[in-house]
Amino acid sequence: MATAPELLKSMPPASIRPMCGGDVAEVFAIERAAYTFPWTAGIFRDCLRVGYVCRVLMLAERVAGYGVMSLGAGEMHVLNLCIAEEHRGRGHGRHMLEHLLAHGAAAGMLDAFLEVRPSNCAALALYHSLGFQQIGMRRGYYQAVNGREDACVLKLTLRADRA
Repeated sequence: MATAPELLKSMPPASIRPMCGGDVAEVFAIERAAYTFPWTAGIFRDCLRVGYVCRVLMLAERVAGYGVMSLGAGEMHVLNLCIAEEHRGRGHGRHMLEHLLAHGAAAGMLDAFLEVRPSNCAALALYHSLGFQQIGMRRGYYQAVNGREDACVLKLTLRADRA
């Protein structure tokens, strides 16, 4: 049986590149498999059309995850970040989020914001490990099987040199 370090050595290297229209079908397939109430393929196409920062995580020349964020007024908002089920737990979500944060910081953004379901313990642990702090709660923000679910609003200060 292979050890964890041996398994990591055998994994193909991950790369991140800009999402293009040709990626939407694969991105939507990951989204649909991950969420009971997924974004539509049209939402991803709209994000590309309006110029949001849309990235895909590539493993062995296949889309294995994605991240979408908006930039403006000194703030970045992570709108969607997802890694395909079979690739979770290997640091790919962290890699994608760190990439998005670096992009936002390089673009001069001061703060990063995102919403997350309180029931998404793995995502909350990742966000807290990178320094995000909860600053609020949006009541009934997400669709849920039995009605609505709240969203924790998280913030990370990217730059302390506020004007």
